[in-house]
Amino acid sequence: MGTMYYGGSATPIHIEDRALAHLKVVIATKLRRNESFAVSWVHPDGAPRGRTTVWVHPSIPLRFVFDDPEPADISRAWIEDLANSAHSSGGMMLVAEHIDPTLSSADNAPQLVEVAS
Repeated sequence: MGTMYYGGSATPIHIEDRALAHLKVVIATKLRRNESFAVSWVHPDGAPRGRTTVWVHPSIPLRFVFDDPEPADISRAWIEDLANSAHSSGGMMLVAEHIDPTLSSADNAPQLVEVAS
């Protein structure tokens, strides 16, 4: 479980490492372009019902911390899904990865998006 620290908030945002790696790629790309946008996610089971949205802006401090020392393999399709949603008026919605059924079972292991507050 990785962690994203956003702004001056002392509250960390816990996100599964693989999902956080994909989120980092899209966020870094948009911030490099000096683009602001919203990121939203649905609260996980065990947390109060609802969803959270944060406004991501280049002037707000942001840090990604990964539990796994090895970088995750990046799915181009998942990056494209996240980037396309980031370009929408509603902002980026952190969604689960779409698994390609044509991949081998080792490559097709389920990947969950887990966000905990």
